[in-house]
Amino acid sequence: MATSTLAHGDASVPIGVGTWAWGNQFLWGYDPAQDAQLQATFEQAVALGLRFFDTADSYGTGRLQGRSESLLGRFRQALAPDVQRDLLVATKLAPFPWRLGRGGLRRAFDASRTRLGGQLERVQLHWSTARYAPWQEGPLLDGLADLVSEGAVASLGLSNFGPRRLRQVHGQLRSRGIRLASLQVQCSLLAPSPIEPGGVAAVCRDLEIQLIAYSPMALGLLGRPPAASVPATTGARRLLFARLWPRIQPLLELLADIAHARQEPQAAVALNWCRSHGAMPIVGLRTVEQARLAAAASRWSLDAAERQALDTAARTLSVGMPANPFDSD
Repeated sequence: MATSTLAHGDASVPIGVGTWAWGNQFLWGYDPAQDAQLQATFEQAVALGLRFFDTADSYGTGRLQGRSESLLGRFRQALAPDVQRDLLVATKLAPFPWRLGRGGLRRAFDASRTRLGGQLERVQLHWSTARYAPWQEGPLLDGLADLVSEGAVASLGLSNFGPRRLRQVHGQLRSRGIRLASLQVQCSLLAPSPIEPGGVAAVCRDLEIQLIAYSPMALGLLGRPPAASVPATTGARRLLFARLWPRIQPLLELLADIAHARQEPQAAVALNWCRSHGAMPIVGLRTVEQARLAAAASRWSLDAAERQALDTAARTLSVGMPANPFDSD
């Protein structure tokens, strides 16, 4: 797959798959009985051409930590060898307080690669420690760069870095001859700051870094049709839905209007808003039908008027998704 599709509004920006829900009981109600369905979803996604899969060593609730990686590794190993080689799997390693120094993430990397069946194409630092432990971050990044230099993993990415810190880290890695492949940040119509003036999207275009949008559906809110009552949901999402739902109806109505005019699902419109700004959305998939929707969404693009209307609607909202507290500036 293309690893640096950066043109503003480029129709070739792909759609990736996020696996946060695979093992997460707190937000997503995961149950091991769902594993067969998740494998069928994965296989359908691959069959329909989705090639980028994102996970993390911290995905999975409590004793299920690492479950997402384990499932993804198992599902990948069940594919034909040539299909396995065609995928790009990326994991994120968490800079927990006890992971210190240049070798602080090496054991975590080895454990993740083992859970992934020995196949891992990109390692990413899950978040920046610049706001609370700036001394921790540099050595950890040097350690990840060492893994690339040694050939243990093909590429290096970041997650939850702001524009100023992104430029600094890019320079740090470039001085070692290491290319920074990607940055993933929360980006959706309810979290549009990355694509606004001064946001990280402009920095990524300038430095030729692939921008990846996580939570492009705002935990599922943007795929729900407008309605008077708050949609039923489970876990911690219930509180978020109750707070945002009454105040995002104009945006949902616009999404629904565009979807109706195009005869496409509303969720596909939200995903294509990210793509229209050059960001690859990684959408969480738990059913075969969701995999089909995501693959179909990658085959068409918003026009300029639709994108502008959505941009305006997003900017005029008085509410949005909670910011990640670990984002750097």
